[in-house]
Amino acid sequence: MMQEPVSRYLSCAGREIHVTEWGAQHGKTVVAWHGLARTGRDMDELAAHLSARGYRVICPDTLGRGLSQWSPQPAAEYCLAFYAQLAQELFDQLGVKQAHWVGTSMGGAIGTVCAGGLLLPSMQARIQSLTLNDNAPELAQSAIARIRAYAGSPPAFDTVLELEAFFRQVYKPYGWLSDAQWRRLTETSTRRLSDGRVTPHYDPAMVQQFISHPDDYLIWDHYDAISIPVLCLHGVESDLVLPATIAEMQQRGPGVRGLLQVMEVAGCGHAPALNVPEQLDRIAAFIAAAD
Repeated sequence: MMQEPVSRYLSCAGREIHVTEWGAQHGKTVVAWHGLARTGRDMDELAAHLSARGYRVICPDTLGRGLSQWSPQPAAEYCLAFYAQLAQELFDQLGVKQAHWVGTSMGGAIGTVCAGGLLLPSMQARIQSLTLNDNAPELAQSAIARIRAYAGSPPAFDTVLELEAFFRQVYKPYGWLSDAQWRRLTETSTRRLSDGRVTPHYDPAMVQQFISHPDDYLIWDHYDAISIPVLCLHGVESDLVLPATIAEMQQRGPGVRGLLQVMEVAGCGHAPALNVPEQLDRIAAFIAAAD
């Protein structure tokens, strides 16, 4: 039976940030950061898997998502630079000297910016390894446009079951999830509106990132500065991370230094759900080797 995480609230850069923490008694730490319109509870299976293997696993809700505060300054704060600042303060407040980083999509980009050390030099030495779940230093513009379109105008439904049906459709590229996992994904990312309807649990203004910071996800310079082991899980059917980009990753930065591993994940697009043994075991083995 899956253990229950501890729920914590921190003040980072003046904003309330919610995290779930697994295996707090362990000394070695993993930070698992979710994707653009998701919450830290997406990492439950991974966190349970790693905490059972002796890791403390910290899963934040990004500013504007889940139970974290919404930004009062969307154009300025919904961007990778501010998210990295939140990560640095999160490390400080939780007493994390070093950690392995696992990031899905946006979470991987935040990890890349932290591990590169160009914006926050002190963070570079604090990241021991970096796992990118269908994330790369350059993303397909057509896919960004698709994500921006649905994320900026989240639908509302009369019932939670209708919202679950929506999630099952829009997140079909995640690959296989059990019925129980779909139900938990829904219940941990639902908020009720003032008219009683339900909608995804995030601030629609977070898409300001793509308007005010149009090149925020073009981060080759940060990737090139990384000198730690990197594992990239690539959804074979992903429309966000293209094969040509994976090939370029192998020819520069940690790739050219022999530090990059790529796992092609069949049956998934953007992004693998990190909930099946093949994915969980590969990440656990990668982190253990980096230790």
